[in-house]
Amino acid sequence: MTVYQCAMCEVRSPVETLTWCCPQCRGPWDLDFAAGPVPRNSLSGRTDSLWRYEEALPLAAADASRGPQAVSLGEGRTPLVPLTETVTAKLDFLMPTLSFKDRGAVMLAELARHLKPRRVIADSSGNAGTSIAAYCARAGLDCTVYVPATTSQKKVEQISAHGARLDIVPGGREEAALAARAAADEDGVFYASHVYNPYFLHGTKTYVYEIWEDLGGRLPETLVVPAGNGTLLLGASLAIEELHSHGLIAERPALIAVQASAVAPLAFAFRAGADDILAPAATTPTLAEGIAIPNPPRARQILTAVRATGGTILTVTEDQIRAAQLDLAGRGLFVEPTGVACWAAIGAHGLDDRTTVVPLCGAGAKTGLALHD
Repeated sequence: MTVYQCAMCEVRSPVETLTWCCPQCRGPWDLDFAAGPVPRNSLSGRTDSLWRYEEALPLAAADASRGPQAVSLGEGRTPLVPLTETVTAKLDFLMPTLSFKDRGAVMLAELARHLKPRRVIADSSGNAGTSIAAYCARAGLDCTVYVPATTSQKKVEQISAHGARLDIVPGGREEAALAARAAADEDGVFYASHVYNPYFLHGTKTYVYEIWEDLGGRLPETLVVPAGNGTLLLGASLAIEELHSHGLIAERPALIAVQASAVAPLAFAFRAGADDILAPAATTPTLAEGIAIPNPPRARQILTAVRATGGTILTVTEDQIRAAQLDLAGRGLFVEPTGVACWAAIGAHGLDDRTTVVPLCGAGAKTGLALHD
């Protein structure tokens, strides 16, 4: 099976050991994996889920016949819908659990199914937890999800409905992560971390493979993505590099990351020209709970990926988030506040001068409407 490796320490570890982070620096793992070229002209007859890109996926590559039989809820293949002449939305809130996190959760559940741990644990502000809970239910895996006390009630209900045990942690997102990481060190535990486990990133990269397929083998000039822990952005970066290295795209699109002004450590570091965040951000309340990450473990990778494509990191205010949610609802698309951040940035920063795709990452049904206080 593919091997974990640490980008900072060059430590390597077999996936089967269930070691969830680098034992030397406690940083997140990368994956020693070389994706093969995806034959676009041969995709039409394949399974209608993200497993169709099996050449690019580390699990499917080990056994190409496994793809259609792998854990799946039919995730992926979400539509592209024009918003303006230049800006198109990808409706990832139409995933089985109503968020883009299904792209990574299916990979973690499939990996856990083959490793057969005693139990699976995860931590989340909501959407990743609902995805891990659902896919563990599909795979028949025992699952516990740690969430902060501030998590939306509808997301808490969804996690419970899928049969996962809930551990509601007093405090914010960081406290929930610390509680999960302590449990992750126990024997026989698989930490289905959407931050530390790189299989999740290899799932989220299918977001870009789908755009490439649906646009006839090309990508837009700009990809605007929300960034908290950066899982969609880093997955997009992986896909861009793979497609470019295989000669399947001529130009790399610019990656533009979006944060809420209330919690924006990446934007602050980017503006300062820093290689890492300068300090954890204050845990200021924000409507964009899914990207309110004060100390993202993969900050260095996020900043590097954005700069490598000539992109930037922008912020949006709470009022801009509210206005963007209402604007999209008026266009027939009800999206949760975190999921509208990129559309808010389009209007706030005038990003409609080039062809652009924005993800609408989570359904408004998960949170309701973000009203003024």
